Amino acid sequence: MSHKRIPKRKAAIAAGSVAALGAAALLLPNANASQTDSGDSTPRTFKSADVSDLASQLASQLGDAFAGSYYNADKQQLVINVVGDDSNVINQIRKAGAVPNQVQNSTSTLQAAAKTLKTDATIPGTAWAVDPKTNEIRVTADSTVKGTKWDTLTATVKSLGSGVATVKKSAGTFKTFVSGGDAIFGGGARCSLGFNVTAGDGSPAFLTAGHCGVAAAAWSDSQNGQPIATVDQATFPGEGDFSLVKYDDPNTQAPSEVNVGNGQTVQISQAAEATVGQQVLRMGSTTGLNDGNVTGLDATVNYPEGTVTGLIQTDVCAEPGDSGGSLFTQDGSAIGLTSGGSGDCTVGGETFFQPVTTALEAVGATLGAGGAAGAGDESAAPGDEATDPAGEATDPAGEATDPAGEATDPAGEATDPADQSGNDGADQSGNDGADQSGNDGADQSGNDGADDGSGLVSSN
Repeated sequence: MSHKRIPKRKAAIAAGSVAALGAAALLLPNANASQTDSGDSTPRTFKSADVSDLASQLASQLGDAFAGSYYNADKQQLVINVVGDDSNVINQIRKAGAVPNQVQNSTSTLQAAAKTLKTDATIPGTAWAVDPKTNEIRVTADSTVKGTKWDTLTATVKSLGSGVATVKKSAGTFKTFVSGGDAIFGGGARCSLGFNVTAGDGSPAFLTAGHCGVAAAAWSDSQNGQPIATVDQATFPGEGDFSLVKYDDPNTQAPSEVNVGNGQTVQISQAAEATVGQQVLRMGSTTGLNDGNVTGLDATVNYPEGTVTGLIQTDVCAEPGDSGGSLFTQDGSAIGLTSGGSGDCTVGGETFFQPVTTALEAVGATLGAGGAAGAGDESAAPGDEATDPAGEATDPAGEATDPAGEATDPAGEATDPADQSGNDGADQSGNDGADQSGNDGADQSGNDGADDGSGLVSSN
């Protein structure tokens, strides 16, 4: 396939022609609840994107009494966990409009437990994250953790004491979601573009997963196409899973928006911290738009390639090829980059994300093009361009009749991000009915202005 170079390239964000109806409905204008004030002692209602700042402020003010926080989506309230019965602490939380919740485990207790798990139970196929809703560490083991490994894990959890941690089995296998096929391509690997950014030197760039960045140095917006961007920095495994990839053309236009398919975009106005209970959307080149909730923070995942720390845990589904894709909120906050997990979009599973705020700080970048929305800029009007994506996608499933069918065995595809030739059953090179190379109605190759599959759409 020939690749036409266009000097003024508009880089729209993320990929996939599938726009899940349930997730798309979240983008309707009436989904934006406004914040209300109800007096000092009555809990206030918040939009989910607004609670992280208040939670951080209270954490700083409360000191050792603070034991985590989460968002109660049903009541639109911020819940603050506290240890002890200091009435001053309780009153301070209520005055801020949040709901105090007295718990057993302090932050230091849970941190010590996580340290013990790292020392005694760093086993491939395991993960753990703090769940403030239960005030425990939730430990998950995938299907590969058996025999003595399972015994070691459960014994370690038991040693932490009653009510400190729980352990459960996951039917899938923890893996990074890179695959051979479409979207952004490099060295035989396929990933998804996350968010456009401006690098510290002012050049246009984008964020994607770190395991994508270490898999290949140069990336294209079409399979076998000419490279359009080069990896500048990459972290994986270790303290995160993110990479900064700079566009080769310094005139590239990289707007701060997420392309959710069918010509619809969501403007990204800021980077924000995740909050447990927060409702989020994920866009990726394999499975398109999906939604779910944040279920844990500061997660540690023991991938086959190594341990990654500091991740966000969610119940949003993802599949191979979705790696690096954007996690964001309905009102335009950039939250994370898809890292990996277990399961798929048929059976579900656990999925982990690199926090965008941490990635931006580490690489010295800001969101969007120079002069566009940055990390703290809330001047954009998210949702204005995506008032009814569901209305323009009356049958999104018809565009990709079986996205899960493209990856019948995702657990076997991505154990090594550097080895993704695309020659297995999940081949996305254009050889079957789910062809994503540009040979059918679900064209994702980036050959016209309406195409959203590559994550990099050129302006004409």
